[in-house]
Formats: sequence, structure tokens, C-alpha cells
Amino acid sequence: MRVLNGILIIRKEQDFTSNDVVAKLRGICRQKKIGHTGTLDPNATGVLPVCLGNATKLCDMLTDRSKEYIAELTLGITTDTQDIWGQVLTDSGEKWREISREEIEETIASFQGKQEQIPPMYSALKVNGRRLYELARAGETIERKAREIEIEEIELLPPEGCHETKAHQAVCFSMLPKLRIRVVCSKGTYIRTICQDIGDRLGCGAVMSSLVRTRVGSFRLEGARTLSEIEKIRDGAGLESVLIPVDACFKEYPAVRVKESGLRFLKNGNELAVSMAEIMAEKSAAGKIRIEDMPADSAFRIYDPEGTFYGVYRLKNGKRTLKPWKMFLPT
Repeated sequence: MRVLNGILIIRKEQDFTSNDVVAKLRGICRQKKIGHTGTLDPNATGVLPVCLGNATKLCDMLTDRSKEYIAELTLGITTDTQDIWGQVLTDSGEKWREISREEIEETIASFQGKQEQIPPMYSALKVNGRRLYELARAGETIERKAREIEIEEIELLPPEGCHETKAHQAVCFSMLPKLRIRVVCSKGTYIRTICQDIGDRLGCGAVMSSLVRTRVGSFRLEGARTLSEIEKIRDGAGLESVLIPVDACFKEYPAVRVKESGLRFLKNGNELAVSMAEIMAEKSAAGKIRIEDMPADSAFRIYDPEGTFYGVYRLKNGKRTLKPWKMFLPT
């Protein structure tokens, strides 16, 4: 069977781990070389890009991209896992009733920007070769270093299905002690911890009670498919119909076609002389743009004469050569 190279945007369902998704996809796609792009909690749902074949080299790069979440938090309690599924540690009863709408809005808005966050004990981070959640389940708590994160956007949302504008969000408070928030953040951000910290600042405690990841980089929930949908597509139109090609992740770079004189070097992943390649179908007012007209260290998508993508090269050595940066040799 032909090896699939590219990215599938999976809509992860509840109770699946990211590794569960990969294991099931290996059976559906009938190939072993598959990797996910970052852990999504079993109780969370939403966007999980999965890389197949030579696209597995993209896993780390996609993990680094910003993410968007919609979370529900429940005021009044705290747990050992920072979510609704953990062991209750504190219960402030209905203290949340004393909190005004303005306090809630101001507190949520105060989380925007760069900050330090301590990873929770119930997380997949490794310390001395062991996952933190393994230590937590064994009753151990260890000191964790704070890490810098960035909350690019955070806002209070109306209840699901309500289309009230932000100027008329009194409806948000009809669902108390539950609140919905939208968060756009950097990699490594724990939304559970954000929910708990919101509760701490409000003085009543809070836990995350649901989480949906709606975006990873440019990949959105609207384009994601469940595992059962992927299986039906495999048996129908074929997985190639929904597979995102590797070069789509580098579309901001100009496309370059290698001439026959450089084909042997390209297939071996070697450096190329600038004379062996040309920019594809890009022109300026003065005519066709040449590779050597671009700034030093510029990146390019590299293709063979038939249009097969090989990787990303950078302009080096006084603009005389194109040097491999990220290679995705066809399999």
C-alpha cells in the first residue's frame, strides 16, 4: 500500500488520549509512521493535527504554534487535578454569589499577556524520566519550575448557543457558577491552571469543567474530522482527499523549481548552486524575480521538475547556494 505523507486534522473525542488517536489511525491508515502534535487531555476534545509519513518531521514545528480553546469553568471548588474530574480539595459553597459581574470580567481580562505558569502535577511533563501525573497518582508532589507563557487573547463568552453581543452579556451570569471563556495562548499553556488561577483571584476557587481546542495554528475545528469519519473517508473518496500536503505548512515561502542539472543533488539532499534552480511564476514590475534578488537567508519551498516537494532550503554563502533546512524526501 502507498505510504501517506501529510497531515490529518482530527477532532479528538472525549476519553481518548492523543496516543490513543495515533494508535487507532495506524490501523485505519494501515501504516506505522504517524505522530501527533502535542498532548491533549483525555477529557478535552477538539483539534489534534496528526502527521503521517515524512510529515512526522513537522510534529515539533506544529506543536510550537499558537492555540485557541473554549473552556468552561465552575466556580466554588478546587480539586487536585484542577478540573471537575479530580478529588475535591476545597468547597467555598456559594461564595461566588458575592462576586460582581465587573469583578469577573476584570479578573479574566487581567490574564492577558506574558506571565509565569507552574505546570500542574497532573500533567504529561517528564521529570527524571517519569511523567508528573505518575508521581501525582503515587501521592508524590515535587517542585516544578515556572515557565513563561503568553495569553494572547482571553474573553468571557455567553452561554453556548446564545448570540448576545459583548455589550449585552448579562446573560453570561445566568449560568453561574459556570462561566465560558475563550483563550488564545502559546504552547505549553495549561488551561486548567488558568481556570484555577481565575478562581483564586476571585477568592472562591474554580475548576475547569470542559475544554474544546478550536484551533492549532491555521488548523480549525471546522475542518477537523472524527476517527469514525476518517474511516468512512478511507473507504469512500480515499484519505488523500482530506490529507493536507506537507508543503502547505510553508506556503509563506516562494516556490522554487530545480532544473535537471540540480536534480541529482536534490534527490540526495545536497546543497544546490543558485544557478540550478529558479523561482516559479513570481514576477515584479521589472520582470521575473531571481533567487539571488531575495535577501540572504531567505527560505524557499523546493520542487523537482515534476512538481514533487522535497523540502525547504535557505539562501546562503553570499547568495551563491541554497542549503537544506528542512527536508521531506519523497517516500
